[in-house]
Amino acid sequence: MRPDAVHRVLDTELAAARRRRGGEPPRVLDVGGGSGVWAVPLAVAGCVVTVIEPSPNALATLHRRATEAGVTGRITAVQGDTDALDADSSADLVLGHGLLEVVDDAAVALNALAKAVAPGGAVSVLVANRYAAVLHRAIAGRLVDARRLLDDESGQLAGSREPLQRRFDVAGLEALVLGAGLELEVLQGHGVVSDLVPGSVLESNPGAAEALAELELAASTRSPLRDVAARLHVLARRQG
Repeated sequence: MRPDAVHRVLDTELAAARRRRGGEPPRVLDVGGGSGVWAVPLAVAGCVVTVIEPSPNALATLHRRATEAGVTGRITAVQGDTDALDADSSADLVLGHGLLEVVDDAAVALNALAKAVAPGGAVSVLVANRYAAVLHRAIAGRLVDARRLLDDESGQLAGSREPLQRRFDVAGLEALVLGAGLELEVLQGHGVVSDLVPGSVLESNPGAAEALAELELAASTRSPLRDVAARLHVLARRQG
């Protein structure tokens, strides 16, 4: 199966970073990296990764995954949050995947990510999409929740137990990135159609998985499909 839209963009960025470093391993900073869903595969691919994560349980899982993959020497784990970031970081790529939805102040957090990446490097942000949440709840018959999400500018279900403090739309995410002084290079959808296709369809139709991957990539940058993807992905560059 083809790589998804986010992996495709990150692979291209890291290949460019490796060339800039004359073949040396790219340096990645994964903020809020949790249990290593992104960090471990990146380390396997040859990157040197630092993970900043407040949860000791998540860091324990990260260590176990890194050990199983044989990449403990390429991953450094730091318990903390965006306050632990080094403004003079030399990271080629800074990840903030699933981060801006849960921090107290998304603008402050993104500014910290922007300062942590080296000049010429890039910041990758992956966030939950407000309008996708509306559609998914409507399809599930949760019409009251769908309306509440639509009316709430932050895309939050106030009074619920969900951990997200906010969701984003394309315009709001773009404004946030530009406000952090970053140059927007990619704004695409992730999970445009793949989250809507039942697993039984893929299992019963030969070639369906490949066809879905192709459709997902094609739809990821096309509005309005991009604008209602489950997640929105940004790659933005720090000029220097």
